[in-house]
Amino acid sequence: MTRITGWSLGFATFLISAVVLLLWIPLMQTPGIGTILNAVIVALVLEYALPILPHFDSYLANAVLALTGVFVTGFGGAIYLVANLGPGPRDGLMTGLQRVTGKPIALVRMSIELSVVAIGWALGGTLGLGTLLFAVGIGPAMAIGMQILQLRSVAR
Repeated sequence: MTRITGWSLGFATFLISAVVLLLWIPLMQTPGIGTILNAVIVALVLEYALPILPHFDSYLANAVLALTGVFVTGFGGAIYLVANLGPGPRDGLMTGLQRVTGKPIALVRMSIELSVVAIGWALGGTLGLGTLLFAVGIGPAMAIGMQILQLRSVAR
C-alpha cells in the first residue's frame, strides 16, 4: 500500500485498520477501548519505532528475532483478548469469523494472515521468511497464549 499510495507505513496501517473495522459490521463485533488503542499504538510503533529496531547481519539471527516476535505478539494479543478490553481490528475479525464458522482460532487467524500476504504480494510487496513465519505462526501463538491464560484463570 505504501508503494502504491505514497503513504507512510504507520498511516497506511491505521487506515487499513479502519477498513478492517468495517468488516466487523456483518459479524456484529463490538469495539472497545482496546480496539482503538490497538489501531493507534500499532500505527505509531510502525511509524516511529520500526526504523530504530535492531536488525542483524546474520540471516539466522534475523530469523530467530522474527520467530521470537511471532510468539511475543501472539502472547501479547492473547493477553488483551482475555482482558476483554476490545480486540484489535484483525483480532476482532478473527474472533468474529471464529464465532461464525466454528473453526479453531489458530486456523481462522492463519487464513486471515495468508489472505493478507497474498493481497500484499499481488500489490507488489515482498515475501520473506519473516512474513511467512508471522502468517503461519501468529494464529497458533495466540491460541496457545489464550489457552495458557485461561488455564491460569481457572486454576485460581
